[in-house]
Amino acid sequence: MNRFSNEDIAAVYKVIAERRDIRHFLPDPIAPELLERLLNAAHFAPSVGFMQPWRFIRISDPNLRTSIHSLVEEERINTAQALDEREDEFMRLKVEGVRECGELLVVALMDRREEYIFGRRTLPEMDLASVACAIQNMWLAARAEGIGMGWVSLFDPEQLRLLLGIPVGAKPIAILCLGHVEAFYPKPMLELEGWAVRRSLQDLVYENAWRDNANEPSEADG
Repeated sequence: MNRFSNEDIAAVYKVIAERRDIRHFLPDPIAPELLERLLNAAHFAPSVGFMQPWRFIRISDPNLRTSIHSLVEEERINTAQALDEREDEFMRLKVEGVRECGELLVVALMDRREEYIFGRRTLPEMDLASVACAIQNMWLAARAEGIGMGWVSLFDPEQLRLLLGIPVGAKPIAILCLGHVEAFYPKPMLELEGWAVRRSLQDLVYENAWRDNANEPSEADG
């Protein structure tokens, strides 16, 4: 029988439900063996054509961390200005924990991805989907281990690529903040802050064809 035990199944659903995008961290370091377990969880992710396009860069240089934070702050301001009437509301949000987290990782898509055709001929973006699966694996493993993780996407990819010496053709897609936390948010932070609410599943599941939902919410709606 291939089914896991009820206890194991419940644990999987629990960690999915309680995963959070964390922005508040304690300064305690993450044990090296724990970090290795989390990276291994990411590395066991599925990937199109088994290309394994993820690359992880651990940031241990404090000066480099400061430079990365500056890139994030620059994009935070640019994003706020692009949000028009929600600019002030956005600027009040805590959107990253780059300076406070115990471990900082940059995740990049590998270079020379065009050489991989299997599963990407009509959907080349499946390499990005594969890396997202790796990040989700790490996120769930981190939550199970009691470690907070935040995915930061507020940065200019080209500036970060040059800063870290990432080769042409590769592309950084995520800054991951990992660390111990005082507590996990009871709900997603953006929901707690009133930025957005979780949609009803029934609104997002169609049958046989696309259903045109009236009054689809947008970011501007809040």
